[in-house]
Amino acid sequence: MTVVRYFAAAAEASGCDEEIWDEPVATVGELRAGLVARYGEPMSRVLSTGSFLVDGMVSRDPSRAVGERVDVLPPFAGG
Repeated sequence: MTVVRYFAAAAEASGCDEEIWDEPVATVGELRAGLVARYGEPMSRVLSTGSFLVDGMVSRDPSRAVGERVDVLPPFAGG
């Protein structure tokens, strides 16, 4: 079980700020595929340039192991 939190455009694409992900996923790549399957094109657009924060560490590596908490982060503007 993983807590998935969504921010900004990711929250808009999912329709929620947080959920418990009960489907078995071992990696960021598997979670990404599951998010796109569940939320479709809007989430796919967010994830094409966004990133994941896995237990406090930013990752775009699809082989990274999923932890207890994953934040789905859209691309950020500014500097």
